[in-house]
Amino acid sequence: MENKVRAHAVISGRVQGVFFRMETKRAADGFGVFGWVKNQPDGTVEAVFEGDRDRVDAIVDWCREGPPGADVADVTVSWEDYTGDFKGFDINYAKWS
Repeated sequence: MENKVRAHAVISGRVQGVFFRMETKRAADGFGVFGWVKNQPDGTVEAVFEGDRDRVDAIVDWCREGPPGADVADVTVSWEDYTGDFKGFDINYAKWS
């Protein structure tokens, strides 16, 4: 039986300007996890990950290190109900309002 989960993560530290979003997408694609990642105006990176529990756990663990150049201070994860809304993993480039 599949154990599908959804994790909402906020990553803090030096995580903007170090290709964190691009490398998160690359890692999520590699793990087979769907969702999105985006920068926030407060300097954090926010992401939603959906998929099999072990794969989502793996991408959350990856976020604790991040790409070379990142200095992750904290990863706050909220576990939410799985929705199955995503068909892939996207980088959100929307500007803040």
